[in-house]
Amino acid sequence: MALALYRKYRPAKFAEVVGQEHVTEPLSTALSAGRVNHAYLFSGPRGCGKTSSARILARSLNCELGPTPDPCGVCPSCVSLAPGGPGNIDVTELDAASHGGVDDTRELRDRAFFAPAESRYRVFIVDEAHMITTQGFNALLKIVEEPPEHLVFVFATTEPDKVLPTIRSRTHHYPFRLIPPGTLRKLLESICADEGAVVAPAVYPLVLRAGGGSARDTLSVLDQLLAGAGPEGITYERAVALLGVTDVALIDDVVDALAASDGAAVFESVDRMVEAGHDPRRFASDLLQRLRDLTLLQAVPEAAERGLVEAAEDELARMTEQAGKIGPAALARYGEIVHTGLTEMRGATAPRLLLELLCARMLLPAATVAEPGMLERLERLERRNAIAPAPLPAGETAAEAPDAAEPAAGRRTFRRPSERTEPAPAAQAVPAAPSAPPPSAAPSDQAPPAAPPEQPAAPQVASAAPTAPDGPAPERGRSPQERPAPERPAPERPAPGHPAPERAAQERPAPERPAASEPAPERRAPEPAAAPTPPAPPERAAPPPSRPEPERPAALDAAAVRRAWPEILAAAKERKKRTAALLVSATVRAVENDTLVLSIGTAPLARLLSEQSNTDVIAESLHAVLGVRWRVRCEHGDGGPPPAAPSRGGTPPAAPP
Repeated sequence: MALALYRKYRPAKFAEVVGQEHVTEPLSTALSAGRVNHAYLFSGPRGCGKTSSARILARSLNCELGPTPDPCGVCPSCVSLAPGGPGNIDVTELDAASHGGVDDTRELRDRAFFAPAESRYRVFIVDEAHMITTQGFNALLKIVEEPPEHLVFVFATTEPDKVLPTIRSRTHHYPFRLIPPGTLRKLLESICADEGAVVAPAVYPLVLRAGGGSARDTLSVLDQLLAGAGPEGITYERAVALLGVTDVALIDDVVDALAASDGAAVFESVDRMVEAGHDPRRFASDLLQRLRDLTLLQAVPEAAERGLVEAAEDELARMTEQAGKIGPAALARYGEIVHTGLTEMRGATAPRLLLELLCARMLLPAATVAEPGMLERLERLERRNAIAPAPLPAGETAAEAPDAAEPAAGRRTFRRPSERTEPAPAAQAVPAAPSAPPPSAAPSDQAPPAAPPEQPAAPQVASAAPTAPDGPAPERGRSPQERPAPERPAPERPAPGHPAPERAAQERPAPERPAASEPAPERRAPEPAAAPTPPAPPERAAPPPSRPEPERPAALDAAAVRRAWPEILAAAKERKKRTAALLVSATVRAVENDTLVLSIGTAPLARLLSEQSNTDVIAESLHAVLGVRWRVRCEHGDGGPPPAAPSRGGTPPAAPP
């Protein structure tokens, strides 16, 4: 039969006791100085080294070189009291859980007066001392207060408050503590190296969490995993199935869905958890542990280096990303809800129902008027405003701003439909034509020639420049390309990197005209040259041909888009800050074939996000992050898509050639 790990690796000296330096160092100093007390009280949680330290104390007292904190290990007393040794007649261990009555303590008192048979001290180790009755403590009180010179009492207990105060006041009290996770992990790694076991790095946090800081419980869990390990060693999947903990992927899905306010994904994860056979109470406990880790990572960014958060490297990277998605007020509210729900789940007949109700409460911050809900709503507004563009400084005009051609989101909300400044592609490509004199005032030699039938007609301009109040009205039936223009060769299509023909026309001086038809100097403007095909709009530039078109991933659903949503927001912010500010309030509803459906709270925001300029930015961001060519549709509430925003002048924008 194999020896248990907690017995095989039980410490034999004070130097081998891990995580209890605050106890072992004072005891070692006292033994070196020869200041041995007649009674000790060791208290602390189970499995942290109380009984082992009591045996080491008895071994150090009865060593031939002692009292010494470093027993020799070769004398008869050290050999008999070593881990796995036969024991010593002068060292008595008593379990007070079964021998705590008054008759047992009287028998112990009678045996205490006999001198040791072969050792220096007679040591009584009383384990679970809080189980001794009041009558039993009273029977021991006199001998504990005034013991013989050869007698030493060591009481070990997990509840020192239940020990009789008169007994506790006559002892040296040493409180033991739970062992830190970092120290326990080093102990586990050294034991696995000695045993020659292969353990996946992600298994250690599971073992440490199951052990709860107790060395004996942690080694028992590791021993169980080693007993059931295959040729490949202890894998993460085997440890999750054997220990009954929740798979970290389910916790990640729930946290990501809570950050995106996606109720469908949250309840789908709960259903997958129940279908996998996990306990809803354990799932809620693991979710509370994850919320605690996220809170620490937000408050202390170097929490992993300090040992405050124990997890694998990839899991730490995911938790750091999740901590950036959820605000501290939201995390505090989630933790309070889950903690209250765990209390309500005790003895519940339908734990899954309670878990789903907890998730519904976490998804509805506006359903409560308490302080946590208000703080979470304020956090969402602040995160949305952090991405919105800053207002223009004093003295700066709209033309000098970097995004002057695109009005701010807040300003567009209060503009009347007739005043919307949606730029038409054709109007951006061709500048507005100046007011021209009436045909009667133009000389006969500059009459506009008729366009040949084989030449394609120029597209109509969506909006013409307004005329001055005192000037002649322009002809309404003719486009700027058909008006009189000086004879010059038609400009070719601008190459990439060269200025557009409009700018070149503005830099060249205007041709001279007769004095009779020359307009006023203050409204003179160069006339654009008639081109057979207008230049392409600058905003519709084609992607570089050298970059291959990526293929759409096979399994790309709404959950995958939600996981990549922070990268999509960052890509949209690089292209257009106003669109990124609107996307903060939007959530991914579904993916329908090649269309991404977004959901936003109100109809005005949905109309703004449905504009062509915003959907183009979103589509380009999706292509840059996910490599897909999708259309984008925005909805508000549970209704259908909102109507498209009207363009300037009430007419739809002209399509580019």
